[in-house]
Amino acid sequence: MSKKTCKIIIESGNDYVIAVKDNQPKLRSHIQRIAATKKPTSRVVETEKTRDRYTTRTVEVFHDINGIDPSWTGIKSLVRVERIGTRNAKKYHEIVCYISSLIASAKEFAIGIRGHWGIENCLHWGGSAVGGFPDLRQLPLKDVVFKEDCSTIRLGNAPANLSIIRAIALNILRRHSYHSITIAQRFLSHDIDKLLRLVE
Repeated sequence: MSKKTCKIIIESGNDYVIAVKDNQPKLRSHIQRIAATKKPTSRVVETEKTRDRYTTRTVEVFHDINGIDPSWTGIKSLVRVERIGTRNAKKYHEIVCYISSLIASAKEFAIGIRGHWGIENCLHWGGSAVGGFPDLRQLPLKDVVFKEDCSTIRLGNAPANLSIIRAIALNILRRHSYHSITIAQRFLSHDIDKLLRLVE
């Protein structure tokens, strides 16, 4: 992911969550230094256990972007993910850093970074995958914009039905060239006539 691409994503009205790779040592070192010396704004620890794998994942979010090259357009959050566990009886320890234009909780970042949205992937990414980046991990749109995870509806098929309705709404907005769902919500939420014209 290049600085130019970050700029394109922001200018298109979208957001990003991007893994910092080894070829960006200065940025990676800065995030590690912030994580070692500052208290995170948000932190979550998760544990997963399967037949051949055990993982403890710690996600920390920092909003101190002092010292970050301003040419990384739109940066608002630094994210550090530490994974410790075993795979096939072998121990491992990984640290991955991310930059993001979103302000979200560690829990929300954890959801997006894990990528547990399966076949709904294309509905969640919000069109920010400009150019197609295999390492891009954008937060699920339905979780962030529609607050899907905060819904109190839990009984029967209602959660699945509402999820489908939200997905349909996203597709309708995409079809009408709304590349930023947040902007579309602001523009349409109080105008029933405009909303009805979208589905005519």
